[in-house]
Amino acid sequence: MLALQSELDSLRADNIKLYEKIKFLQSYPGRSYPGRVSRFLQSYPGRVSRFLQSYPGRAGGSDDTVTVRYSSQYEERLDPFASFSKRERQRRYLSLSPWDKVTLSLGRGILSNKMARTIAFFYTLFLHCLVFLVLYKTAWSESIGRDCSAFCAKKYSDHLHRFHENGDNL
Repeated sequence: MLALQSELDSLRADNIKLYEKIKFLQSYPGRSYPGRVSRFLQSYPGRVSRFLQSYPGRAGGSDDTVTVRYSSQYEERLDPFASFSKRERQRRYLSLSPWDKVTLSLGRGILSNKMARTIAFFYTLFLHCLVFLVLYKTAWSESIGRDCSAFCAKKYSDHLHRFHENGDNL
């Protein structure tokens, strides 16, 4: 699987380089465009044929969707702000502690999946309700205990004053 992913990345990079070279040849002043492009395409027969075969039914890769797709990838590669942003993001990620990396990965994983977000929401809601119920029960039982002890102390005090007022019968 890793080999396929690396080959896919390599082919994408090759396609972007081919687009870059075609773009260069189109902008080159002087001779006619089709001759230079056809010579260029003939100089890379294997790669270009794979590039064009990956888009069946498209006339020599001139379809707008192919052009737009590789044009955006090419422009993205040229954008200095985007490349700086990527490098800066990578530098900050590498400077994180292992616990922060785990937290970031977990957060990204939860936020990227709708089911995980839903489960996290209801889990958080359940925990909050549980904490509120425990606090309410504790406060209520403390209040009842305090009221009960105050009631018992009052009854005991009344009993002492009523039956043992003189200090005899203790």
